[in-house]
Amino acid sequence: MHEASLAREVLKVTLDRAAECSARRVRSVRGWIAETEALSPDSLRFHFALHARGTPAEGAKLELRLIHVEARCTGCRRVYTPEHHVTLCPFCGSTEGTLLGPTGLGLDILEVE
Repeated sequence: MHEASLAREVLKVTLDRAAECSARRVRSVRGWIAETEALSPDSLRFHFALHARGTPAEGAKLELRLIHVEARCTGCRRVYTPEHHVTLCPFCGSTEGTLLGPTGLGLDILEVE
């Protein structure tokens, strides 16, 4: 998914959660993004700020930490850290690997007023 569309979805979830707790303003959104997604956290922050204009999340910080996800090769069964989103086993060269952690993007903390 393109960063602009994803940032719009993050904003939608943020505003929905803020409304559920009757918040007037969103101060920050904290979460994570898996390296396997090959997304730019800077681009996500930029688009989030653009989409947030005129909403209770205007001026809110989007703080995303990058997490690394290991993979297990289905051929040789060894565990390795893939380069970005490519599950090429550095031990046997197989392209068949199973990711062993979360992928995508997740939101952990929403700070509101």
